Amino acid sequence: MPVAGSYRSIDFALSNMSNSHIQKVAVLTQYNARSLNEHLSSSKWWDFGRKQGGLFVFNPTQTRENNYWYRGTADAIYQNLDFLKQSHEPYVVIASGDGIYKLDYNKVLEYHIAKRADVTVVCTDAKEEDVTRFGVLRMNEDYRIEEFEEKPMASTANTISTGIYVIRRRQLIEMIERCAQEDRYDFVKDILIRYKNLKRIYGYKIDTYWSNISTVESYYKTNMDFLKSEVRDYFFKQYPEVYSKIDDNPPAKYNPGSQVKNSLISSGCIINGQVENSILFKKVYVGNNCVIKNSIILNEVYLGDNTHIENCIVESRDTIRANSYYCGEDGIKVVVEKNERYAI
Repeated sequence: MPVAGSYRSIDFALSNMSNSHIQKVAVLTQYNARSLNEHLSSSKWWDFGRKQGGLFVFNPTQTRENNYWYRGTADAIYQNLDFLKQSHEPYVVIASGDGIYKLDYNKVLEYHIAKRADVTVVCTDAKEEDVTRFGVLRMNEDYRIEEFEEKPMASTANTISTGIYVIRRRQLIEMIERCAQEDRYDFVKDILIRYKNLKRIYGYKIDTYWSNISTVESYYKTNMDFLKSEVRDYFFKQYPEVYSKIDDNPPAKYNPGSQVKNSLISSGCIINGQVENSILFKKVYVGNNCVIKNSIILNEVYLGDNTHIENCIVESRDTIRANSYYCGEDGIKVVVEKNERYAI
């Protein structure tokens, strides 16, 4: 998923891995992964082009024994268990690809070893997030997890899991193999919740920026957060850096009569209209007399003349006809139009 104009959500997890000096990284993809695979086609952007280790991408593969897609997070690891068995690193960091954050995984590992934990779960206090979308946990004074509810209908606790875990490699292999024997597929329900009284599972709390983009509302809010100078400074001007694949696009072009206020405009854009409190991703064309307010325009969108877009997310590579009007009045409106851009 594109984030903050020129980045993808997976860039944040990969950058954290690189900045934590992790040398071997595997990305487990699911369906509709073409765009992700293209983005990961070269590992040099995150400094994984190495003789030792590197970046590995595993798509679901049909075999004589197995013809399933990944049926859950634990099943995704099980289908690629040979990668873990052939590795020599003593510990594994598991991170979701839809989190926007900065984190030094070495500090989590040090905490994990100091606590002599079997599993360490990185968690944070929910601020404006709806806790029913996350795993909600309760810890004792020593930060050992005593209760863990996955996406509860209602909860009085506000400490949520960020989907980042540290676990010993041999322990992970043992747990995953047992899950597979019992036809269990989910890492949270079938490992964390099931083993919470049998294994030493601890929480590592962070208080820095963290956001999850699994819903339209959270995706919109996270992108809009990057219009705040303190969020941009934290991610892009403070060490460590966030890396991404670089495209050879020209700088944005602002033609006479264009007006831009409090917006992120990416490379390759051509602006002829008015843009306010919005994020335009790469190679967006804004026609004459267009008005864009409080919106996210994804990659390679063409906006015809006299178009008005407000409180919307416009899908990638869309062509919006001239004189169109879209406004999200009761929340965020997702605009998907697949018109012919070039008439014959």
